[in-house]
Amino acid sequence: MNSSFSPKSLNPSSFTGEPQRDRIGIFDSGVGGLTVLRELYRQLPHESILYFGDTARLPYGTRSQAEIVQFVREILTWMMEQGVKMVIMACNTSSALALEAVRSEFPLPILGVILPGARAAVQQGRRIGVIATPATAASNAYRRAILEMDAEARVWQVGCPEFVPLIEQGRIDDPYTYEVAREYLAPLMQQQIDTLIYGCTHYPHLAPVLRQILPPSVQLVDPAVWVVIAAAQELEVLGLRDNQPPLPTRFTVSGCPQQFAQLSVQWLGFTPAVEKVSLPAVFYQPVPLESAE
Repeated sequence: MNSSFSPKSLNPSSFTGEPQRDRIGIFDSGVGGLTVLRELYRQLPHESILYFGDTARLPYGTRSQAEIVQFVREILTWMMEQGVKMVIMACNTSSALALEAVRSEFPLPILGVILPGARAAVQQGRRIGVIATPATAASNAYRRAILEMDAEARVWQVGCPEFVPLIEQGRIDDPYTYEVAREYLAPLMQQQIDTLIYGCTHYPHLAPVLRQILPPSVQLVDPAVWVVIAAAQELEVLGLRDNQPPLPTRFTVSGCPQQFAQLSVQWLGFTPAVEKVSLPAVFYQPVPLESAE
């Protein structure tokens, strides 16, 4: 694909026929986005879904902003080619580092998880902890969003580089995972947080672990719940809600389909049929990233 390509030239409804049968696209680096998928099933049961896990390149949370922006452009370009009507970035790292850079480049609604999660947190508490990937924590995206909504709130963020690999390896019940979780949560508990945001869509999978460590008074905020509420509102406003029975969810990955299928069955309750897909090469002029630090 050459540098003159413009994703705005793609018409999302032209690929799959009737617009009301177009799918909602969800992407994440791996199985974390399944937490958003489950919320879509619960809140929007008539919508058809295209799920993409960029498993060949996970984890995202230790990569640079330039890499993340490039990955997101490739994923969005491919999803446009599949005819999606909306995209949910079921990935906090992408939401923090790439959302603003790509939103103006693609002619369809693109939702991230940061703002819905921050909005829910300030409604629940004033001493807010955030566990996130190192890239999301370093971006300060949650801190900025929370303080814009409530300047009196206190926010503490912890980067948790080991969580995503442990979850992707299916090691949630491993004693080592509990050890790592205690280490990550200790500074937040010292600050007597009253609210904890899952700053990565993988992390709700760790709920049994975190609940054993945290005081019962700490409220857990899952941005997946709130980004789907925002998606439902957006679909309603745009007249894109689907009221027909949904098409089967299409599961796609950039890495090993069998590995994703085996890992995801415990959260989906069924073994998905998973396709391996190749993303298009997308070449853009470099975009200054300083403003998104």
